[in-house]
Amino acid sequence: MSGREHGHDRALPHGTQALASPPPPESGPNSTDNLEVVPGFERENLQGWIPQLATEADIRAVIEKAFDYRGDVTITRKNRAGEQGVSEVTGYLFDRRIGPTLENSVVRLMLANSNERPQIAYSEIAALAFSGRDTAAGKSYEAWVKKYWEKRAQGEKNISIEPETLE
Repeated sequence: MSGREHGHDRALPHGTQALASPPPPESGPNSTDNLEVVPGFERENLQGWIPQLATEADIRAVIEKAFDYRGDVTITRKNRAGEQGVSEVTGYLFDRRIGPTLENSVVRLMLANSNERPQIAYSEIAALAFSGRDTAAGKSYEAWVKKYWEKRAQGEKNISIEPETLE
């Protein structure tokens, strides 16, 4: 509490305190009791999705979803002049830097098979696929509690729910 909230007022002579008003009663939509439990939200199942990247807005929106995704993505790069074949990069999108244009905006990936951290401009992205397994899907606290109570209902004792191994 600040001095003023505690009843101290600089306008009053030294040693004198104003009576602090009592806190307002807790009621209404913003009361602590009503804010204790908030509704959860469903995560989109993006695994396996290959979105269309037709406009700049599409590219930016899909990259934001890829940044929030907890699995690997595969980025297909546009062919540069004189380049043959398709250039694909698969890894975890751990960083994106948003600039005013697609040329100035970049993503950074952690590759599964090396320690490289390639940086790819948004303007070089021809396609993006959510190719890896979403490692956090179904791993919410609510899912853990549900498994716990299922095991307890079956009569198990010393219940320990271990995490799945990552691939």
